[in-house]
Amino acid sequence: MVVPDASSKPAGGSVQPNRQRAAPIGLFSLPVIVAALGYFVDIYDLLLFGIVRVPSLKDLGLAPDQISTIGGRIINWQMAGLLLGGILWGVLGDKRGRLSVLFGSIITYSIANIACGFVKHVTFMDPVTYYALMRFVAGVGLAGELGAGITLVSEILPKEKRAIATSLVAGIGVLGAVVAYFTVKLFDWETAFFVGGGLGFGLLLLRIGVIESGMFTSITEQKHVSRGNFFAFFTNADRLSRYLKCIGIGIPTWFITGILASFSNEFGRALGIAEEIQPGLAITWLYIGMAIGDLSNGFISQSLKSRKKAIALFMAIALVFSLLYLYIGIKSATIFYCLCLGLGFGNGYWAMFVTISAEQFGTNLRATAATTIPNMVRAFLIPMTLSYQALKPSLNIINAGAIVGLVSFIIGFYAILTIPETHDKDLNYLEE
Repeated sequence: MVVPDASSKPAGGSVQPNRQRAAPIGLFSLPVIVAALGYFVDIYDLLLFGIVRVPSLKDLGLAPDQISTIGGRIINWQMAGLLLGGILWGVLGDKRGRLSVLFGSIITYSIANIACGFVKHVTFMDPVTYYALMRFVAGVGLAGELGAGITLVSEILPKEKRAIATSLVAGIGVLGAVVAYFTVKLFDWETAFFVGGGLGFGLLLLRIGVIESGMFTSITEQKHVSRGNFFAFFTNADRLSRYLKCIGIGIPTWFITGILASFSNEFGRALGIAEEIQPGLAITWLYIGMAIGDLSNGFISQSLKSRKKAIALFMAIALVFSLLYLYIGIKSATIFYCLCLGLGFGNGYWAMFVTISAEQFGTNLRATAATTIPNMVRAFLIPMTLSYQALKPSLNIINAGAIVGLVSFIIGFYAILTIPETHDKDLNYLEE
């Protein structure tokens, strides 16, 4: 319920008492740099299994058909970890602080990734079961990084710089996928896991000097305020509507990443491209485009003075490139990868999507929202993949992908066009 107020109170909650504001923090301050590097390592580790899936499972002695089925099962374990971790870290972020999540999540996924590097040498249990378990633990850890980082950056920077700062975080962060691809190419899949874990522990040293959000610190003094109550999203119709719409905004991004890019080898064969399309290379070009898009989106949002218009514009670009990808009749691998670059640019509203998710909710639920929402979107890949696989036999690969994409974009456009605008919104308020 929104409590009326004569002042400029944000929709969805009550304003906290006025406090002396600290000196403004710049775009290239330590919290922004550390959040960007944290997301860089997060993306590196999140996509690493997808890149090394075939060679790592082949080294474990699996047959080609087993690599497909068991590899899919391990990915689903990782996505389940992301879903569970999103709730866990989101609640902890509002109860214990944004920094506790940044430290805890990175320790969790760094240990899990190093453990994945030893999978070939495991003798105390079935190596495949061990691999799936470690990817589940990695998923739990990876779930906390982006939401906590975006929440912290959004709360400590002035509202005039929020969009650009969060775009810098994502623009730098998504390049982790590119580094993961080339690490595997230059070394091997085991070394790539060790590098990911090592990068994570290196970040812990940088995080020592990062300050906690003043908005969060102020509400810890208010003992009557309920913080990090995940079920609060479901006890109020307006709050639930905002929560579901935030999830809807992100769904097209994972249709492109999880279907069009991850299954790009299947789409390449269906399109009649002579050269074998490599999913790892398709994902790399996609994320290069996302880096450019994420960096651009913040400036466009600031110029348009609207989060909604900037996201809708990029969503429309992603839709156009999806149609070209599926129906233009590509015959060249080079053109195919160029379209992946364009898809990535359209997908470059991910940071703004997480930012708008943080801005929709009060300080006592903000980390919970910003951490659970992107992981709910990632978990949506499971029904999207199942739908795509179920539709292929009757509709063929191209049309099956198109149907899943159509539903995704309908949900996405409805959500962004109907959700409240948050540009220049004061975030110093509480959810009732």
